[in-house]
Amino acid sequence: MQKFCLALDLLEDEAMIQEYETHHAPGNAWPEVTQHDIDAGILNIEIFRTGNRMFMILETDDAFSFEKKAIFDQGNPKIAEWEALMWKFQKPLPWAKEGEKWVLMNRIFKS
Repeated sequence: MQKFCLALDLLEDEAMIQEYETHHAPGNAWPEVTQHDIDAGILNIEIFRTGNRMFMILETDDAFSFEKKAIFDQGNPKIAEWEALMWKFQKPLPWAKEGEKWVLMNRIFKS
């Protein structure tokens, strides 16, 4: 199993943040999207928030890679629809590359 941690910001608008959280509340995530993630090798996703900063933990199978996931996503119109909807709420981190949403974090400590 692999573990990845990523960060992303939301727009600084409390109503938009609440709407974003509603989309991610138990039972509200689109089943086609969650199944697509499972099919891509993602075993578990957790998202945490403080203010407008989000932190995501991905646990994946050993064969998972972000490159393979990006190729897998390209052919799925439901994923494109979900991502377009989510961009309505999200803003890239100041150091994100052009078009990059979630930025992979580097582990700097482990006990």
